[in-house]
Amino acid sequence: MSTEVTTPVVYLRPLKGWAALNLKDLWVYRELVYFMTWRDIKVRYKQAVLGVSWAILQPILTMVIFSFIFGNLAKMPSDGIPYPLFSFAGLLPWNLFASALSRASLSLTSNANLLTKVYFPRLVIPFAAVAAALVDFALAFLVMLGLMVYYRVWPTWSMLWLIPFTVLGMLTALSVGIWLSALNVLYRDVTHMVPFLIQAWMYASPVAYSAGLIPQGKWQIIYGLNPMAGVIQGFRWALVGGTPPDLLLLISIAIVLLLLITGLFYFRRMERTFADTV
Repeated sequence: MSTEVTTPVVYLRPLKGWAALNLKDLWVYRELVYFMTWRDIKVRYKQAVLGVSWAILQPILTMVIFSFIFGNLAKMPSDGIPYPLFSFAGLLPWNLFASALSRASLSLTSNANLLTKVYFPRLVIPFAAVAAALVDFALAFLVMLGLMVYYRVWPTWSMLWLIPFTVLGMLTALSVGIWLSALNVLYRDVTHMVPFLIQAWMYASPVAYSAGLIPQGKWQIIYGLNPMAGVIQGFRWALVGGTPPDLLLLISIAIVLLLLITGLFYFRRMERTFADTV
């Protein structure tokens, strides 16, 4: 009597839907995210004479320029808040976003040697680049607290909203950054486009002016298509008061979620070609 051994058949099929993103890998490789974040921080200030002091000097100098041009010369309204305090409250989330976006957009090409040698989830690279921007943000936030004491603006319970607004700003940078980082592998024009994009985006955001200047109605909805508009307005309100978040914030959240979901799917689709293209 003969017995036949049957070999089980295994079918390999590509994952579909949300499972295709495989986001659990980011948790599995969380230590790598930490080490790459710390490496980005050290590289940024390596051989810099002033070191991390630049994280404080840059927003302070920008605040002084804004206060002179927009506060003294242009007489821009500041919702009844001293203009230096008003502008610095807008610069805090903006600088976090701009720094995170700049790093994330160029992160894949900056780590080309890793992409071609070692396997790990490629999303780790832009995630670490965005997380590294938190160090500059934390240092600048200490200056903000000093300004609040100087102008006798005391914190209220609304400051608890700073955490979700900060997360929303980082998600905005991440959602746009993963799109641009994947595109930058194919088209190096992105490297030259990012500085101009950030500069133009700043003028389209209520950093130096109040979001209350935007007319109500359709213009408010159009302005809300800029996700950082709601973030900056909400951040400023949580810190020093002024115009509270409204419909603008809801539109910003919807845009960020749309960019993040589509960006993750596009990044995963292009991920298999990064090592060959970069």
